[in-house]
Amino acid sequence: MEDQYLLRTEDLVKTYRSGPEVIEVLKGISMAVKAGEIVVIMGPSGVGKSTLLNIIGTLDKPTGGKVWIDGQDMSQLDEARLARFRNQHIGFVFQFHYLLPEFTALENVLIPRMIKGNDWKKDRQRAIQLLEEVGLGARLHHRPNQLSGGEQQRVAVARALMNQPKLVLADEPTGDLDRRNSEALFELILSLNEKYNQTFIIVTHNEMFAERAHRVIHLWDGKIVDEKVLKV
Repeated sequence: MEDQYLLRTEDLVKTYRSGPEVIEVLKGISMAVKAGEIVVIMGPSGVGKSTLLNIIGTLDKPTGGKVWIDGQDMSQLDEARLARFRNQHIGFVFQFHYLLPEFTALENVLIPRMIKGNDWKKDRQRAIQLLEEVGLGARLHHRPNQLSGGEQQRVAVARALMNQPKLVLADEPTGDLDRRNSEALFELILSLNEKYNQTFIIVTHNEMFAERAHRVIHLWDGKIVDEKVLKV
């Protein structure tokens, strides 16, 4: 039977060893996300939010439990196939955006496509279209140090969308932005969600995100302690 969820996790556990001590970061996280949802994950620092996002994004592996994305069991993929799947199906937006300083905005957005290796002319046109979509059509050839913090984060969003991923994961995307730029970034995410039915999972402390997402999941001590549906 076809999986109705874009993402599912089952009993995710993550532990680290520090000398003789075993530290439990995640303690059995099960969740499911449908295509087109904006899901916000909240909780105090240190409760496992970023660890969960890294495991969902296949950047880290769980100690126990499983992740399915688009019906594919991530534990069944070797490292090469996992890297290929991640490049083609998952987009990432981080707090500090990680743009390459020597590259222009356009070149930074093209990076995921360079890895995939496609038609250069079509790829360049898509990158330009994405930058125009995020309001940076006039900044294509500016390098990161010539852009504001909000503009840099918009470049990061465009880069995350370059390979038309099924899922975009954002870890504190407004953590380095002021209120005005935070609001503008979330308006952009809402617009992309509505226009393309793009799925977002966002780790944040930003209450504005929580108020306007489809669903909010609260973590505490490595567990889901509360879940609220805000939009159907």
